[in-house]
Amino acid sequence: MKRRTIVFPLVFVLSAAVMSLFAAERTVVEPVDDGRALINPNMGWTMHFYSNETAHYGCRLEPSDSLDWFEGCSVVYLRVPWAYLEPEEGVYNWALLDTPAQRWIAKGKQVGFRFTTSESWMEYATPKWVFDAGAKSIPFTFPRGYPDGPRVEGNLYDPVFDDPIFLEKLDRFLAAAGARYNGRPEVAFIDIGTFGLWGEGHTLMSSKLSDAENARMARIHIDLHKKHFPDTQLFVIDDVIGHDVPGDDFPLMNEAVSEGIGLRDDSIFCMEPPTAWYHGELAQKFWPTVPTFLEHGHYPVIKGVNWWNDEKLLESVEVYHASYMSIHGWPKEEWKDCREVIRRINRRLGYRLQLRAIDYPQTVKIGEFFDVSTVWANAGVAPCYDGGFFALTIKDADGGIVAVLSDETFDVKSLPVGPADAIPTVEHSSRFRAGLVAPTTKPGKYDLYFSVGRRDGTPVYELPYGQSDGQRRYKIDRIELTQ
Repeated sequence: MKRRTIVFPLVFVLSAAVMSLFAAERTVVEPVDDGRALINPNMGWTMHFYSNETAHYGCRLEPSDSLDWFEGCSVVYLRVPWAYLEPEEGVYNWALLDTPAQRWIAKGKQVGFRFTTSESWMEYATPKWVFDAGAKSIPFTFPRGYPDGPRVEGNLYDPVFDDPIFLEKLDRFLAAAGARYNGRPEVAFIDIGTFGLWGEGHTLMSSKLSDAENARMARIHIDLHKKHFPDTQLFVIDDVIGHDVPGDDFPLMNEAVSEGIGLRDDSIFCMEPPTAWYHGELAQKFWPTVPTFLEHGHYPVIKGVNWWNDEKLLESVEVYHASYMSIHGWPKEEWKDCREVIRRINRRLGYRLQLRAIDYPQTVKIGEFFDVSTVWANAGVAPCYDGGFFALTIKDADGGIVAVLSDETFDVKSLPVGPADAIPTVEHSSRFRAGLVAPTTKPGKYDLYFSVGRRDGTPVYELPYGQSDGQRRYKIDRIELTQ
């Protein structure tokens, strides 16, 4: 960190736009972003541990491997058919989810889910006992889908997505899942994946619903997830309005964004270049208030047909203002081939809170106000949706907390985002005082730390700086408290 000491009275130019006048000796510190990947809520790389088939892509990982070496990997993503989780009615196989989830949770990371009811490789993604109970189904073959003309038997089955028996059984399953996972801080998100092939919200290769029916069915399944996961971030899949339909004005999507549901695009890079994605325009409606998610196509497949493009991947993050990006392949292969673009993406993906400068007095009197001036930036492409507050923590030589001073007048959620070469900054003035009434505060020289987190000064966000105390507080310099 760059440090300067300034003796007042004089006018100190904090930036080209703002000046502060004080009557004491002050310190100015300009922290320097160290460029590393950050593990923070509501952002990061998500590892497809199960990608519909359980053989993709976590099966080669040792039980101790939670991808700490894959810079920026913050979430393990578990995307599996309902039939695997409830093989018999009311009998659940939660260990399928909880075992890999706990590997990531133990490292302070998170988990994401999708529960599917239609697959291209599995006869009954919806449990067969649901159909045995009377729920209707539609046979299809992949990728042809349900044939036009007279009904013929296929070797795969879509449920009729609004069948009353199907919905009754699905409702009970989602209720059980919600009782386990809703509102858990360890759960980053849940996809609305019980509608459409692979849970992607389309039926063009399965039961071939009309666009109007597709939207109507999707609405039913959105409401089911809202009912059972009211306290969890949900994602709607972009293909519910058509996998290649351009535009941003769709009633279903307008409703979703107004309800706080994020947008997920499955899968970019699955089309022959130059087309890499279809719904960048739609993402503009979502990202200012809710997160967007990008899943690239299966890396071994995309690489094998020469459709992979590092620069386009980075561009997709900018276009969508993405908070999440998938690891949709064997992680060691993807990291080995793409580590440089992954590192570039990590400096933009989601939000990246920066304290560009802080100006504070070298000496303050116990119990009296003192002023601090700061310059802030968000160097990512997305807002810090949950928000947070700037705090100073004063510590003694043993690491004991002498004072915690939080400023509730400035929420980092308000920081604007911009292009990488023109990141906007925000200047802010704070007023603090330490040791008023209690606890006992002794005069002396102390270490000064800054953090961003809850209103009470609890740190939440990892910041791109060294000299951490291990609890997401970052050392600035020294400060003296006097009587």
